[in-house]
Amino acid sequence: MSEHLAVIAAGLGAGLLTSTVGVASLVSFPVLIALGIPPVVANVSNTLGLIPGGLGGSLGYRRELREQPRVGRLVVVACAIGSVGGAVLLLALPPGVFESIVPWLILFTCLLVGAQPWISRWLRSRSAAEHQPRTAMSPATFVFAALTGVYGGYFGAGAGVMMMAVLSLGLDLDLRIVNALKTLALLAANLVAGLIFVLVADIDYTVAGLLAIGSIVGGYTGTHLGRLLPPTLLRALIVAAGITAAVTML
Repeated sequence: MSEHLAVIAAGLGAGLLTSTVGVASLVSFPVLIALGIPPVVANVSNTLGLIPGGLGGSLGYRRELREQPRVGRLVVVACAIGSVGGAVLLLALPPGVFESIVPWLILFTCLLVGAQPWISRWLRSRSAAEHQPRTAMSPATFVFAALTGVYGGYFGAGAGVMMMAVLSLGLDLDLRIVNALKTLALLAANLVAGLIFVLVADIDYTVAGLLAIGSIVGGYTGTHLGRLLPPTLLRALIVAAGITAAVTML
């Protein structure tokens, strides 16, 4: 019973992070490993168990998502396509191949998130005087969103930080909308990868179910925190969470 409660609590914490700073697996995955679950089984069970957290978060952010429906659809498509590749990599490659570069990827995306206001101002200064806000995804932004989906389908810790960086640099949108789109992106990546894992991977369904119970509550609750946090504070929390994830994984 104590182990079950620990997994539910991990799901709750992961759900909160899904809707706010986007490093959900940093909470849940280590708990599963500590309980003696093999890494690959823990990973696929974690992916399946966090789907309700992304669903709860996306429902909580439905007001923000309605403001950019076209971008939301493209984010879902990009991450869904990418996560197929990530799931295949997880099942085909030896453990540790991709994880060795993950901390450096997270640190790089943290740098991008922190520097995004200055980068955006620099980009605007180089544009024409009649600069139009970028509210449509460019091909480059779509590609990088898909690559983030690959990472999300493979492992996922820090995928939210990466997606925040991609969307913040590629679009001129309010940070609360970017946060909502990031939550929807994580849902798409986990859902597609989870469906693949159900078909071909070894899953601990008890663990996945317990994570789901906690994550759906945490995901919906986290949207209220994500909406209330000032943009500067939210950006600082995202960077801090990403650096913590990278250092923990080194």
